[in-house]
Amino acid sequence: MPEPIAWFNDEVVEKPDLVEVVTTGMSARGDAVGRDTLGRHAYVSGALPGERVRAQVLSASESRVRSRLVAVLEASPHRTTPPCPEFLRGCGGCQWQYATPDGQLRMKEAIVVEALARRAVAHPPLRPSIPLAPWAFRTTIRAAVVDGRLGFRQARSHDIVGVTQCEVAHPLLAELIEHGRYDGATEVTLKCGARTGERLAAAQPAHAEIDVPEDARRSFIHEEAAGHTWRISSDSFFQSRPDGADALAQAVLDAAHERGTPTKAVDLYAGVGLFAGVLATNGWGVTAVERARSSVADARVNLASLGVRVVRADVAKFRPPRCDFVVADPSREGLERTGVATVMRTHAARVVLVSCDVDAFTRDAALMQSNGYEMTSVQLVDLFPHTFHVEVVSIFDR
Repeated sequence: MPEPIAWFNDEVVEKPDLVEVVTTGMSARGDAVGRDTLGRHAYVSGALPGERVRAQVLSASESRVRSRLVAVLEASPHRTTPPCPEFLRGCGGCQWQYATPDGQLRMKEAIVVEALARRAVAHPPLRPSIPLAPWAFRTTIRAAVVDGRLGFRQARSHDIVGVTQCEVAHPLLAELIEHGRYDGATEVTLKCGARTGERLAAAQPAHAEIDVPEDARRSFIHEEAAGHTWRISSDSFFQSRPDGADALAQAVLDAAHERGTPTKAVDLYAGVGLFAGVLATNGWGVTAVERARSSVADARVNLASLGVRVVRADVAKFRPPRCDFVVADPSREGLERTGVATVMRTHAARVVLVSCDVDAFTRDAALMQSNGYEMTSVQLVDLFPHTFHVEVVSIFDR
């Protein structure tokens, strides 16, 4: 009999309700999907597509069952042994460490294609995805604090799991995770510049007395990416890895170059100015729009010499100038109708949308198409290996 998958057996169940499931795909939230022996539609956390598994039922109806893996009866060729002991102890920061990096990327591509089909969004074939290093990459971490030490949410729970290491954290942050003391804090933000060597540890509440190496700053760091040096404050958003920022910026710049001679562009949800700075360096006249006060302050420093107009505003309420090119990198909620309406007011011939949630992406894509745009390119950039999070760069043309 196959051995149980121990890291999903964190609860003792005297008489577990077990089902056998053959999996055929993966849901956008990271569960394998398939049918159990009763013909019900089954979701199985911990399983991969193309497997036959035994699973413990968590909830069920006549047509649907949610479950978690107990044993793999027939394994996917993409199944592997998770290397991180924290994952095995229940840390939920990563969800897919039991899948090979190539298998993870294939699942993400399938999730995107299926989501587009479900909303009947017309699209070209996916361009080749951009894989990135799967370990020691993450340069931003937000963590809870338990007894003075950092912790992450347990898988599928609000409970906190104390950790002593993190296989995806950049080495500059690994020391802060393993040896830092955060007594009096409830939450800590860690950031580092992988290419500058700078790092910070910012606690909540701010007056908490934390014990970290003397070089760890409290307010901001610098990072080098896409040919620029960026100031990034503790409260500001920046991509969580510089090679990911490079890849996204290059995708945006390539899309802009295809339009010919640079003219006017608008960068919506501009953050600290990544895309605005790259476009301005290449001759575009850019208006950058961002609501977060901290990010706006950083953007004004980062873009000061590039002639970019930086506007602090809610994108949903902003009245943009007419332009030829728009790049939008919204939060997980996506553009929504209000953001799409702002894009429409620019009358841009081309729009590049950077999405970090599949459901939001497909909804926004449908809205763009209903407003006269055609999706002409779609590509994944794998910023977050070992998770079900998907970064999609899509191009829309009138």
